[in-house]
Amino acid sequence: MEWYLMVWKRYAQFSGRSRRKELWMFFLFNTIVGAVLYSCALAAAWHSGALGSMLFGLYFIYLLAALIPGWAVGARRLHDTGKSGWWWLIAFVPFVGAILLIVWWATDGQAGENQYGPNPKAAAPVNMVG
Repeated sequence: MEWYLMVWKRYAQFSGRSRRKELWMFFLFNTIVGAVLYSCALAAAWHSGALGSMLFGLYFIYLLAALIPGWAVGARRLHDTGKSGWWWLIAFVPFVGAILLIVWWATDGQAGENQYGPNPKAAAPVNMVG
């Protein structure tokens, strides 16, 4: 949960580097929160159209709010592997783009400092090592 909150604290920070754990924990918790909101909205829509509409609105507001931090942590993760954050745009290439991003995000970051900043593994707080 700390890793998920760390992304929200660095909301629109596209500079620097992020660890794999920060990216994947954000995506995991983001998926869980989105699925719970969507399920609640769907269930409420069966019983009360007004409540369902309100919860669907909340779901879409959450998705929009999580868009920028998701892009930012993805760019910082690319920085950790030594690539520009602009490589995010490869996601628009059907099939191949998403696969390349996943591979790059899963790749271990560069050891030591690179052009985007110090190694985030070395700078991690003691309670977040792992």
